[in-house]
Amino acid sequence: MPKKIRVLIVDDSASVRQILTNVLQSDPAIEVIGSAADPFAAARRIAEEIPDVITLDVEMPRMDGITFLRKLMSQRPIPVVMCSSLTEAGSETLMQAMEAGAVDIILKPKIAAADHLAEQAERICQVVKSAAQARLGSRKITADRSASSLEPAKKLTADAMLPPPSGRAMAKTTEMVVCVGASTGGTEALREFLEHMPANSPGIVIVQHMPEKFTAAFAKRLNGLCEMEIKEAEDGDPVLRGHVLIAPGDRHMMLERQGARYYVSVKAGPLVSRHRPSVDVLFRSAARAAGANAMGVIMTGMGDDGARGMNEMHQAGAFNIAQDEATSIVFGMPKEAIAHGGVDRVVPLHQIAPEILAEDRRR
Repeated sequence: MPKKIRVLIVDDSASVRQILTNVLQSDPAIEVIGSAADPFAAARRIAEEIPDVITLDVEMPRMDGITFLRKLMSQRPIPVVMCSSLTEAGSETLMQAMEAGAVDIILKPKIAAADHLAEQAERICQVVKSAAQARLGSRKITADRSASSLEPAKKLTADAMLPPPSGRAMAKTTEMVVCVGASTGGTEALREFLEHMPANSPGIVIVQHMPEKFTAAFAKRLNGLCEMEIKEAEDGDPVLRGHVLIAPGDRHMMLERQGARYYVSVKAGPLVSRHRPSVDVLFRSAARAAGANAMGVIMTGMGDDGARGMNEMHQAGAFNIAQDEATSIVFGMPKEAIAHGGVDRVVPLHQIAPEILAEDRRR
């Protein structure tokens, strides 16, 4: 039997600790080894047994979660998933958590309609399992643990949102659209990538797996750091040179074309490859709408979202690159895209921007 992923829950709410315990232990690959009401209790528990993953509340008595996270990362790095109610006002705080070393973010589970709670529980378990595989500096957790032991009855593909590409792909023109997919570790990887893209770069559309409300703060933060104009995508937004559109949390984003003009459609829909937004949905839409005029980029993340869509882009004539294992927090998504045959080049994170700019100059 593969060793279970041991999780420590840190939250000042007893009800949240209980709900999280129930959700996580519903997955046979996860074991909750304990819980703590504040960082001081957590530190005592860690001294007794080091967990594989910690879920950490942001606002707690005696010491806030961000301060504890920074102390933890400087003394004994452990993969941390921030747990928050995620209001608009708290989004900037969660961005600080990602900068301080948090691997991902989950929403605090609430009693809700059964279908919503099931989706939320599924994401919480997947995020924790992804965090258990994360590289923290030179440390990588490599135990043989199943990431798919709790499979939903049906894993939907991009067929749930739009049909596969059909017919002849659009011929290559001079204008290129860059389509990017990322998940665990992607927030900081995207920042590094976009900081190296000049103001006149080709239009970029991005799916980063993250909850709703978080994407707006993420886009705002990147817009203040980068030369390109960056915003959370809205339905009908044009894809323009020098601009970046980030799919909003809990909505799928698709590339569309009208004549020579590209724009995005933002829609509700079912989870695809267990995600909403889904990279597979974006990549398939790029294969259909842009063909050889698209360029695909798959970055750090767990699972296989984007692998099938990237192969469809490749078959439609797109040039695709994947982030390499050495610079990926989790090499799952790039590895799966490579295995599906849709990747033309595998490069380290710092080489992604130069590859895109070189391809743009060739047009």
